[in-house]
Amino acid sequence: MKSLSPFLQRSLAVGAVAWRVLHKPMFLLLGVAAGFLVPYTIVLNGRVRERFGDLVFSVPTRVYARPLLLAPGEPMNADALELELAFAGYTSDGQGRLPGTWAKSGGRYAIASRGYAGPDGGELPHRIELTLAHGQVATLRDAAAGRALRETHLDPARIATLYGAEQEERQVVKLGEVPPLLLTGLQAVEDRDFKSHHGIDLSAILRAAFANLRAGHVVQGGSTLTQQLVRNLFLDRNQNLVRKLNEALLSVLIEANYDKSRILEAYVNEVFLGQQGAQAVHGFAAASQFYFGRPLQALRPQEIALLVGMVQGPSYYDPRRSPQRALARRNLALQEFFTTGLIDAAQLKQAQAAPLGVSANPQLPANRFPAFMDLVRAQLQNDFDEQALRGGGLAVFTTLDAAAQLYTERAIAETLDGMGKRGETMQAAAVVTDADSGSVLAVVGSRDPGDPGFNRALMAQRPIGSLVKPFVYLVALAQPQRYSLASLLSDTPVSLRQPDGREWSPQNDDHEEHGEVPLIEALAESMNLATVHLGLDLGVDRVKALLQSLGLKDVNPNPSLLLGAVDLSPLQVAQIYQYLASGGHALPLLSVRGVMDGQGHPLKRYEVKPGNGEYHQAVQLTTYAMQQVAVSGTASVLANSNLAWLHAAGKTGTSDSQRDSWFAGFTGNRLAVAWVGRDDNKTTGLWGATGGLRVWQKLFQRLPTKPLSTDPGPGLEFAWIDPKSGHRTDQVCPDARQLPFVVGYAPQDEEHCFWQELKNIFGGDGGGDGAPPQPAAGQP
Repeated sequence: MKSLSPFLQRSLAVGAVAWRVLHKPMFLLLGVAAGFLVPYTIVLNGRVRERFGDLVFSVPTRVYARPLLLAPGEPMNADALELELAFAGYTSDGQGRLPGTWAKSGGRYAIASRGYAGPDGGELPHRIELTLAHGQVATLRDAAAGRALRETHLDPARIATLYGAEQEERQVVKLGEVPPLLLTGLQAVEDRDFKSHHGIDLSAILRAAFANLRAGHVVQGGSTLTQQLVRNLFLDRNQNLVRKLNEALLSVLIEANYDKSRILEAYVNEVFLGQQGAQAVHGFAAASQFYFGRPLQALRPQEIALLVGMVQGPSYYDPRRSPQRALARRNLALQEFFTTGLIDAAQLKQAQAAPLGVSANPQLPANRFPAFMDLVRAQLQNDFDEQALRGGGLAVFTTLDAAAQLYTERAIAETLDGMGKRGETMQAAAVVTDADSGSVLAVVGSRDPGDPGFNRALMAQRPIGSLVKPFVYLVALAQPQRYSLASLLSDTPVSLRQPDGREWSPQNDDHEEHGEVPLIEALAESMNLATVHLGLDLGVDRVKALLQSLGLKDVNPNPSLLLGAVDLSPLQVAQIYQYLASGGHALPLLSVRGVMDGQGHPLKRYEVKPGNGEYHQAVQLTTYAMQQVAVSGTASVLANSNLAWLHAAGKTGTSDSQRDSWFAGFTGNRLAVAWVGRDDNKTTGLWGATGGLRVWQKLFQRLPTKPLSTDPGPGLEFAWIDPKSGHRTDQVCPDARQLPFVVGYAPQDEEHCFWQELKNIFGGDGGGDGAPPQPAAGQP
């Protein structure tokens, strides 16, 4: 002790005294700490095993449009094709080689599809080339194989997302599905010692501190990937000592319980990488689609570097809001890739020179088309409850046609805007279907198509006016022994006493009576009086029975039904007109093709296999008459426009006091129903031809479609008829008209031109034994 300095001697003495005084409290404190820490660690370990051992990520249900069919002869034009590509998140890069890109050179398109799996199978990614001509696909070939293709499909666009309680966008991937450069690059930038540390890395903390000090701002984090994962899975965002201690302890426990690949896979699927509204983007796979519109496996080094660089601050480095900041961060990540030997100097130079390449429109739709989604939910509710749909990780494949939907929305907007101030008080709705299958291609429920409120296409039931008339005539034409298109109907006044004692005396829209008129002319000109006489002769109950067989309920068989005194929604009108458009097949309207689970297994398929149909000849004759509506009748504006080549069949409809304006019409492959009116049910001043028909016309000026054949089809034959008598006549006779008849029921007696002229001179009525049977027109 004598060799020690006085200072050291005093220090030892003080220490000895302190030890005698404090050693018991210190041991007590350590005991208390151990007594708390050990149970606390056990509790945390249990929490880790519970949360991480059976880790289930929240995955939303995604809703898709239909895949885009491309085939030689399939209707398509340049505007519609480019609209479909943009809608599905494809980008034009001048080459069209990477999945999700396209290029155009003259009239030739090169498209690199992304592939998809759907309820009907799917397709692998491939590169195609096609040309367009005369409103259709002219050529189609596989660019890689250099061979012609019969058909192909582009992956369907995502149109809606059904989130659960967690508003998280995520696509779960296995570690083997992640590009190796992303895994190694992530470790190079965020956690170089990931493979060797045990949850926390003191050397990384020191290295990050030095790098940040040298740069003058934060360029590198000191947290391990495991610590970052702990923050997302277990902790809140509070910054305090307790949280830091919990983070460290939880990280060590995770590393002690699970291997590195399990931890890395969880990180890849959980990391937060962006935000759109209330939806948070989690995981690299979802971020790849969100920023680039391509699957993770199709990303290039510069795109992988951007995502890795954004881990440090997704909002701060958002490439859409702060492109220069994001570019600098991406290039810094690329430099780290090079420094650690993941890419060579040539790759570094090329990648750093590339633009960000982020898609302008993020593919993260919550609900693009609320009116259509109402129909989807209605169809699914019988098989899936709301809880199963929301956050269930399902994939719902619908029938929506992007071009049809967007063009219908545009047609409504242009029509109402074109009415000036009057149009400001108007509302509109429309439904478009596939004429052959009954698939619903578009639904618009409001002049504001994004409005999730009142859906007029499904819920607004309004009087349909003359839209009912083709079904009255269909009942007649189903009896070829009594009626034909040449049958003469009485367009004369009618007055009936109603059950309440009031008189019902309908009138024609022109307030004129036209005497005896051919059946085809009565329908084309929408003559009320002739239709009422015909319906009364048939029996209103038979018209009611036909409408109910097509899906309508509670149809009131009053005589006023013959002129459209029945309230229907546009969807219901589409349902009954589908029977005519499909050639006599009663097809239910479908908006969903199928549902798959999160592993890609089909859960439910929705399909309709049409039978042989009914009354084909009667439907064909009715369709032929409806084509005359668009030639010489109430929709003749179509024949005088650039849509004449479609040979469309349709019918205008106007309710009492012009409160509702309707048009329903179909081409060779598309049916569309349009309604224009007011929510307060006041008069619009519109006829069917000045409201609904204009919407229809503007739609089909853009929508690719096929013309409707003018050949009535099998089982029918043409004959030249004198429309004044309904008798067969010579083709060269004045006013002679060629009409189709059911085979064996064309008029047999002929009236040559001489006798027609003689009758005109002497006023003969042209009666004869050979005349086709005529209805007792005018008889109640």
